[in-house]
Amino acid sequence: MDNEKKIIIYQVFTRLFGNNNNHCVRNGDIVTNGCGKMGDFTLKALGEIKKTGATHIWYTGIIEHATQTDYRRYNIRPDHPAIVKGKAGSPYAIKDYYDVDPDLVNDIPERMKEFENLVRRTHRAGLKVIIDFVPNHVSRQYHSDMQPDGTVNLGANDDPAQSFSPYNNFYYIPKAELRGQFDMTAGAAEPYREFPAKATGNNRFDATPTVNDWYETIKLNYGIDYQNGGTCHFSPTPDTWFKMLDILLFWASKKIDAFRCDMAEMVPVEFWEWAIPQVKEAYPDILFIAEVYNPAEYRNYLQRGKFDYLYDKVGLYETLRNVICGFQSATAITQCWQSLNGMEKQMLNFLENHDEQRIASDFFAGNPRKGIPGLIVSACMNTNPMMIYFGQEFGERGMDNEGFSGKDGRTTIFDYWSVDTIRRWRNGGKFDGKMLSEEHKRLYTVYRKVLTLCNEEQAIAQGLFFDLMYANINGWKFNEHRQYTFMRKFGNELLFFVVNFDSQPVDVAINIPSHAFDYLQMPQTDVCKATELLTGKEEEISLLPYKATEVSVGGYSGKILKIIF
Repeated sequence: MDNEKKIIIYQVFTRLFGNNNNHCVRNGDIVTNGCGKMGDFTLKALGEIKKTGATHIWYTGIIEHATQTDYRRYNIRPDHPAIVKGKAGSPYAIKDYYDVDPDLVNDIPERMKEFENLVRRTHRAGLKVIIDFVPNHVSRQYHSDMQPDGTVNLGANDDPAQSFSPYNNFYYIPKAELRGQFDMTAGAAEPYREFPAKATGNNRFDATPTVNDWYETIKLNYGIDYQNGGTCHFSPTPDTWFKMLDILLFWASKKIDAFRCDMAEMVPVEFWEWAIPQVKEAYPDILFIAEVYNPAEYRNYLQRGKFDYLYDKVGLYETLRNVICGFQSATAITQCWQSLNGMEKQMLNFLENHDEQRIASDFFAGNPRKGIPGLIVSACMNTNPMMIYFGQEFGERGMDNEGFSGKDGRTTIFDYWSVDTIRRWRNGGKFDGKMLSEEHKRLYTVYRKVLTLCNEEQAIAQGLFFDLMYANINGWKFNEHRQYTFMRKFGNELLFFVVNFDSQPVDVAINIPSHAFDYLQMPQTDVCKATELLTGKEEEISLLPYKATEVSVGGYSGKILKIIF
């Protein structure tokens, strides 16, 4: 693991990236709306992604999942439409853990080879590969037809007469047929049948999931008897553990660099404690990133569960979202990192991903420029990883009504669709900028600058962090609710950050406490030359403990002043 580099993840929804269709139809099928392929990630495309500052690319939706597209002629079993969300289906309803999604390839019988070529190409472009591992649930009609010899299909040896057994891979509702409170026919000749019913992915242990449940998925059994007080049966090791370890080792052998583990906290920490060290023994450099939402479990999943990084959604993401929208004071940012008690270097920061609403959507900020101060804070306040979601760097709005997804401020993960800003950026693979508006280009310039600085500046990638907010509460020329300021230092280089969440430009006066001079070991100076890294312009500022430092900052903007001693 390259400790000198700060990880910058470019998350891309694989089937949407290369789709050039600019007249997609709501609920359109793959023939009508088209579908991007892994082959669209050419060396040219990957080079352009790398220019954004990315070090890693997370290809979302690689593993074969349930779909309404018929691939029977390739010996892939069809899925009943009642238990598939959208025409394309959710990438989190896995249908075969050992296969690549056929939507993503040009030559379906060679789909695994196309994935292996994608990994090779990505590495050649100087980027590392992240894929999803979805451990908590599978599609209702899970069936692996590409399973390696000597391995057994999930559920094949289950005893469905038992609601729970540590030897079962699924949970059952014995003697009950699935009676989902959703359309069980969905246009098919016959309704979907499941007897006995299996428990639903979001821990629903009855036969009547609703449309608001993860009704298209079934919960995997890691040895916890949820229906009887949550007792744990981890010895002997549950059968599901061995099967999931095999799947992790299978994908790790494809030379990927990291797993983003979906809903990791719905799987017992004991499984991760057992599995991750075994994967790392065989592949020492592989990283594990957990999607977790319960801060009370963070330390457990990092220390016991052996995860490298965890999502920082309920902390920094939600706080920055509220500050950007004017619902919370910027002083809350300080409380975020303080509440992590030393875990902040292992948190993955982001302002967008496939689950969240786009910054530019009407449901979030309505204007992508409002996200710039949040971007600077998120990317630069520590050495931990930062993630952006494809199109975020151009202000993608996510306001299409694609089909199953609906108009919800998110880019669909269920439908065949095309992403407007990405299509313009790609321009048929030319990446010449000709289809982008001036506004797109301006925003992209800021994103690229901030994200590339993360590794160009050692103070960001490796340096010390000092939060200046406590010395600036009730400042005479500083609004602590709408501005945020901090410092980073490495060697003889100091970076002084000031961001402004307000629409209006501000002239601020920032107090630098004497403790900052001691902690960062920086000299006191009345006139100090600084370079503003986002514009390259020179400024003169003072750095003294008894005199406020005066700085001007534009609306929805920030400054990164670099001082070399």
